Amino acid sequence: MPHANATLTARGRLLLARCVVEEGWSLRRAAERFQVSHNTARRWAQRYRQEGAAGMVDRPSRPVRSPRRTPAELERRVLDLRRSQRLGPAAIAGRLGMYASTVHRVLRRYGMPKLAHIDLATGEPVRKQPPRCYEHPAPGDLVHVDVKKLGRIPDGGGWRTVGRLAGRRNRAASAPSGRGYGFIHSAVDDHSRLAYSEILPDETGPTAAAFWQRAQAFFAGYGITVRRVLTDNGACYRSRIWHHTLAEAGIIHKRTRPYRPQTNGKVERFHRTLLLEWAYARPYPSETARRRAFPRWLHIYNHHRPHTALGGKPPATRVTNLPGHHT
Repeated sequence: MPHANATLTARGRLLLARCVVEEGWSLRRAAERFQVSHNTARRWAQRYRQEGAAGMVDRPSRPVRSPRRTPAELERRVLDLRRSQRLGPAAIAGRLGMYASTVHRVLRRYGMPKLAHIDLATGEPVRKQPPRCYEHPAPGDLVHVDVKKLGRIPDGGGWRTVGRLAGRRNRAASAPSGRGYGFIHSAVDDHSRLAYSEILPDETGPTAAAFWQRAQAFFAGYGITVRRVLTDNGACYRSRIWHHTLAEAGIIHKRTRPYRPQTNGKVERFHRTLLLEWAYARPYPSETARRRAFPRWLHIYNHHRPHTALGGKPPATRVTNLPGHHT
């Protein structure tokens, strides 16, 4: 469709071209008659000679060749990562060694919806408003702590990879380590997003308290002094041993309001990332194999994986006192 100020429509171009080509008008006379330039009259007459009436319609503005466009094979890898692992532009760029802006253009080119607008379980578009985000000004001002319950993988594979019938058989024949649930205890620093996580057998008060002591030592190794801890109202976080463990360390314990998981959103988002990029990222033959891959993934998350809330940089870049570089 021609723009609002166009002198010629497709029909006007055809009339001009026919006057020149079929009726023998000069280019100057045709240009004056149709109130266009000499060059415009020549262009449409020449196109009419080459393509006929079909050449009078508007052409797309896209160039015939795009030598600097992202190769098709790389675009397919971008789309595969988006569909299979629900990764954002920054995470895909880190995996493929690309710029996040290039990945974003590829996703836009193929009409991929934003992650905030899709259901992560099915991949179907679901429009929803992302929650408002806040952060404390310094590492250690607040650490988010939570537990994620995760079913163990039986030896031979679970139902997600081998189907429900075979999955039940594998679970029945599996060792106790492949049955039941594991409990992922995680602590995420509010400012830097630096994370410490362990897979433990339960979510009782003593287990949570022992986990926190190891997590506090982990943060101290990065020069982070924890001042506050935020948890939900789970039983392990209401226990006396949890309260005494924090009190002895001089740490203030804060709790979320009931039915408000958004308040503890940073560790909730960490657990969602953990499930997508580690727990369900590929088919594991056993729970042992999946747990063996966990420390490496956690290291990648802290030191190499781009984080969108940190300007595309990993959490470790926000920690000033990395081991060996104490200020």
